[in-house]
Amino acid sequence: MTLAQARAAGFTVHEVQRLCRAGRWRALARGGYLVDADAYDGIPRRARIRAAVASFGPGAAAVLGTAAELHRIDGLPRSELIHLSVPGSASRPVRDSHPEVVVHQLVIGPGQFGRVAGIMATDAMRTVTDLVLREERYCAVSLLDSALNRRLLSPVDLERMPSLFRGRRGAVAARRYLAEANGLAQSPLETRTRLRCVDGGIAPDVLQIEVRDGDGYLLGIGDLGWRAARVVAEADGRHAHGGPAALFADRHRQNRLVNAGWTVLRFTWSDTLRPDYIPWMVRSAVTARRPPSGRPGS
Repeated sequence: MTLAQARAAGFTVHEVQRLCRAGRWRALARGGYLVDADAYDGIPRRARIRAAVASFGPGAAAVLGTAAELHRIDGLPRSELIHLSVPGSASRPVRDSHPEVVVHQLVIGPGQFGRVAGIMATDAMRTVTDLVLREERYCAVSLLDSALNRRLLSPVDLERMPSLFRGRRGAVAARRYLAEANGLAQSPLETRTRLRCVDGGIAPDVLQIEVRDGDGYLLGIGDLGWRAARVVAEADGRHAHGGPAALFADRHRQNRLVNAGWTVLRFTWSDTLRPDYIPWMVRSAVTARRPPSGRPGS
């Protein structure tokens, strides 16, 4: 709640100050307060963003990584910074009162922003466009994949995006990233695993591969697949695969796939930090499934 909203609701400045001293309200930014602060364990992230946007006036909007966070578009490293765009002279940084806020002055068209969770922010198209131009390849493709997977962007939007790149720094690389986007990837880890395979010359031929038995019964779905070699790779993210139920389900599915004659490889985030490891493991598995030279079927 802003101070203006509090006064409109009948609170005096003295009453707001008293609530803050009592710990029931907490000042978050210039003229912004977290109501019922004692009910929270810490300050909710969205409350910080909302207060920062409100403190810079009606022209402010969340942009870049903060807008992606509000849209729940994955692919960027976690950050406590809040990126805002503020028009005119208000765009000058105010680091003393807002140490976590990074203020930009972006030219945003009237149709390129709106409210996300009640907070003014650039829309998904503008957010991804701005970030793809600024980020390195793995982050950029992860952002594109996430936005496509969540249906915040469509293939038609990707066809339009180069026109938004035109004349901006990073446009040449950004156009290449568009060609690598795939909305079937369900997490940045899957995207990074795929890109490591692409860079290593052993790209998967299918994502979210369905493996069925002779009767058509679904044995499992793999993140990345090499059908001819009957090899599946799984990207084991901490959130999706960390709980006991998920671990048991993963083991049961893996057993079904192995019994059906498939090789199952599992990769984690740390594996993607090693450029050669994932493609080497996949190539070794694919090679092991090929019949030796000179034998029937070779």
